[in-house]
Amino acid sequence: MKQEKKNTEEINIEEPVNIAQTVVKALEHENVEYAFGIPGEENLDFLEALGESEKIKPVIVRHEQGAAFMADVYGRLTGKAGVCFATLGPRATNLITGVADANGDGAPLVAITAQVATDKIHLTSHQYLDLECLFRPITKRTKMVMRPESVNEIVRMSFKYAENERPGATHICIPDDVAKLPVEEGVARKLLNRPKLQKEYADVSNIEHAAAMVFKAKNPVILVGHSAVRSHAAEALRAFAENLHIPVVNTMMAKGIISYDSPYSMWTVGIPQKDYPNAILDRADVVLAVGYDIVEFAPVKWNIKDNHEIIHIDSRPAHINKLYQPLVEVVGDISYSLEMISNRCSAKEEPLEAMKIKAMMVEEDAGYAEDYSFPVKPQKILHDVRKALAPDDIVISDVGANKMWVARHYHCYQPNTCIISNGFATMGIAVPGSIAAKMVYPQKRILAITGDGGFMMNSQELETAVRYEIPIVVLILRDSSYGLIKWKQEDRFGRHFFVDFANPDFVKLAESMHVKGYRVEKAEELPEILEDAFSSGVPCVIDCPVDYAENTKLTEHLKEVEVRLSK
Repeated sequence: MKQEKKNTEEINIEEPVNIAQTVVKALEHENVEYAFGIPGEENLDFLEALGESEKIKPVIVRHEQGAAFMADVYGRLTGKAGVCFATLGPRATNLITGVADANGDGAPLVAITAQVATDKIHLTSHQYLDLECLFRPITKRTKMVMRPESVNEIVRMSFKYAENERPGATHICIPDDVAKLPVEEGVARKLLNRPKLQKEYADVSNIEHAAAMVFKAKNPVILVGHSAVRSHAAEALRAFAENLHIPVVNTMMAKGIISYDSPYSMWTVGIPQKDYPNAILDRADVVLAVGYDIVEFAPVKWNIKDNHEIIHIDSRPAHINKLYQPLVEVVGDISYSLEMISNRCSAKEEPLEAMKIKAMMVEEDAGYAEDYSFPVKPQKILHDVRKALAPDDIVISDVGANKMWVARHYHCYQPNTCIISNGFATMGIAVPGSIAAKMVYPQKRILAITGDGGFMMNSQELETAVRYEIPIVVLILRDSSYGLIKWKQEDRFGRHFFVDFANPDFVKLAESMHVKGYRVEKAEELPEILEDAFSSGVPCVIDCPVDYAENTKLTEHLKEVEVRLSK
């Protein structure tokens, strides 16, 4: 009888190895492509081992936060854990924002830090922090390597927890002296299985209960979130919506899960004001929450009256929230669940009221195509950006006022073509995130859209892009202010304070970093500049003054819309 080959890997060891080398071999076994980080004294052995790897490319950045953001976006785009590393103390704390962002956004990430030698951990020691304690609240799991025989288990465990649903961040800590410890040949040689997970399917009775609710619903609406993107459920969702004639509202992190050109796509919800998609949700008697995570768009923002019947369709059970109380939970493979529910239902009447509201959205959106006022309106900028990019090209949006406009006016045809951090919602992600995206998809156009505030938080990573010859394009919407906070202040208090600042000359800054710089001086110039930047084959920065007077104008306009739609 033929013996089945186990899913293990043998390391060809010619000489004794240490723990640092064994960690790197385990990373290779996990099919790690890149490790983003900065060298330090206490991770020298890890770096030496990393340098010997023929499978992993170290990407040395200019700030550890940039490394974590790169690993974050890599994980979100690929579904495989991105790896970032740092030494101890302040270098480890620099990772925290990006690690927390990955955990908040459901992106798989493994962070590896050094630690002081074990003979110093119990003492007051130079640059010592209890890193396990520090990383515990922002990761799914954190472990310190202390013994040679635990290395392969800890690495495998870290990737398993990072990549399993719901994905997130994990942390491995390696003390300086432990990294040097020898590993016995048998221990080092044995790497652990990476079994392929089997799909789990929802209980039939719950599928039938959900189908009965959809069948009886007068005005069902689908609210779809990022879990549907991670589960590759776009095709099933579109078929479900179009077969049953049910309108779809997506969260910011699920942009593109239903194509913009579908008649049932009602665009993106999530800006602070009540927008057209909110009005569509308000009218629903049944909300089908598909792959929805309350961290993306809180139930209080769409179910404040607690008057919707809710069907939860996801690979995980629903979160606990007093305003999110599903009558049925269909837990299992999302695509399968949608197909099974659809098979038990017949098409609803066309959602005429939702389509009437969408027609208003389309008319309003089209009104900016020929608006050449200057500074450039955000709506016009995003119209020009959409024309410059193919359906499968990728926008990485920073957090700030620009995020609100990207969510509202940048239309997507495929999932994972507009990356927005809206779980942890972290400024500074766009520039390093676009570098990772271009490494994953070198053939695609990758555009970072950022405000001047977000850009300055990680602008140093432009040098990383130059050094590794990664031709990203960065579009800075310049208003010399923390624009989103100014917007909120003006909405609440009628004035703003503590939000304005001066900027460097972004073109000169770019050129000083060996990056090609452009300055938009007329609205008509942006399309040509975008095309030239993408065709250049080098990292580029575009400085574009933006008219954020549109922020408060939008607030007033949406107040009028809310009154009109409530009649």
